[in-house]
Amino acid sequence: MPPNFQFSILNFQLIKYLCSEKERFLFRVLAKPRTKNKKDMKHQEAALVCFSGGQDSTTCLFWAKKHFSRVEAVCFTYGQKHSLEIEVARKIAADAHVPFQVLDVSLISQLDANCSLTHTDIAMDQEKPADSYPNTFVPGRNMVFLTFAAILARSKGIFNLVTGVSEADYSGYPDCRDTFVRSLNVTLNLAMDEQFVIHTPLMNRDKSEVWELSDQLGIFDLVQTQTLTCYNGVIAEGCGHCPACKLRNEGLKKYMERKGK
Repeated sequence: MPPNFQFSILNFQLIKYLCSEKERFLFRVLAKPRTKNKKDMKHQEAALVCFSGGQDSTTCLFWAKKHFSRVEAVCFTYGQKHSLEIEVARKIAADAHVPFQVLDVSLISQLDANCSLTHTDIAMDQEKPADSYPNTFVPGRNMVFLTFAAILARSKGIFNLVTGVSEADYSGYPDCRDTFVRSLNVTLNLAMDEQFVIHTPLMNRDKSEVWELSDQLGIFDLVQTQTLTCYNGVIAEGCGHCPACKLRNEGLKKYMERKGK
């Protein structure tokens, strides 16, 4: 049996039984980069951030600037209702002296007719349905973003990817879970025979802790006044009533209360 085929079977088994701690450990080993020489060491100094100009990705951008000597940002247009987030992201990246690139993956919006973020004629769910995801879920979005980001990063000699997904404060989106990220990390490594590492600094942080991290990074005011998280395209505090705004503002309130004690 060819070694590559054996490794594919192992990868399948890891994904199938990922719920156990042992398999989680093996996943970490498989996804961990192997530094072979000085050239590989240089790769570890660079990171590409999936960047939208929102609270989470802006916090991740500055987290990356703290941990890597070279940082670039990639933003995606995917048929979202408003394009303002692209310009917000472009400005924040420029002010931070971070090279910025936009990729068009708008094909995603043609694949699902039930997403309120990519179809203006669909009313947005204000609460998560009891038996499904809210219609703000864009199926496969993070998978596509990270896959395209990895391809782009490889062309630049970058093997660290940074994304702002979190499973602590989210709407149940399956592509925000740690198990998904780890499985995709292994898949990308297998697909391109490279050693990518996907960093998720917000994975276990709720929104109040994301605010706290932005404060620790010295960008609290920037995040509060210049980022765009709102699903309705309103900068800073947002519209106040969409799910993204509620989560952001409730997290801010919680953090300020904790900070004031």
